[in-house]
Amino acid sequence: MCYDIKTKVEAALKRARHYGNEEAVQMLIEKFRPFLEDEWFHASGFQHPKLLIYTGDNSEMPIVASWGLIPFWVKNKEQQLDIWNKTINARGESIFEKPSFRTSAQSKRCLIYIDGFFEHHHFRGNAYPFYIQRVDEEPIILGGLWDEWTNKDSGEIVNSFTIVTTKANSLMSKIHNNPKLKEPRMPLILNDISAEEWLKGSANSAKKLIAPAADGVLKAHTVRKLRGKNAVGNSPEAIQEFIYPELKIIA
Repeated sequence: MCYDIKTKVEAALKRARHYGNEEAVQMLIEKFRPFLEDEWFHASGFQHPKLLIYTGDNSEMPIVASWGLIPFWVKNKEQQLDIWNKTINARGESIFEKPSFRTSAQSKRCLIYIDGFFEHHHFRGNAYPFYIQRVDEEPIILGGLWDEWTNKDSGEIVNSFTIVTTKANSLMSKIHNNPKLKEPRMPLILNDISAEEWLKGSANSAKKLIAPAADGVLKAHTVRKLRGKNAVGNSPEAIQEFIYPELKIIA
């Protein structure tokens, strides 16, 4: 699963800088400044942070969206709050069938640029957090789904998104061993070419992209606790390597 990520302004704006001119990027920064002032060293999906995503509507410039997809058909605030924590992730194998995701899977796919993500490894009754990033430490491109929901009470239009997940590759199979789940999982990671196909391709072409990341793309190390009374919170310590002597290093 993918409930915790690290992201900062430069990662989120990588695509905009690639496709747009610097003047346009600076205008974008000014527009979204309230959402960009704080760097997320550790962002939990259950906090529903507002992040930048790229959509097929304008694939070169991002929009602000809340993490946790709110389908357009949600009737009221009560129903929205009920579904929010259930749509942080979307299981890739079923996104074209499940009511919460199928419309977005057809026509509202998105990209989320992050620095890395966190996953927990279970060992002898304890959970040990790992920070996972690209080997070259470039931003990771995640495949997601998004939607627009209108709050009928206020008239506000809320953009929201979910991160698509798939089966784990060999590295993530070693790390993600939650005994409550049937199999290890990982977020859908795309490259520059497949990212374009995810945004603009057909539903059939998108289905073919839902697969584990190639081996050798990612690296991982253990970090301090992210949950509970000893959690380091949203601080630089969240991504710094921390060794647990009782835990075997996963390469």
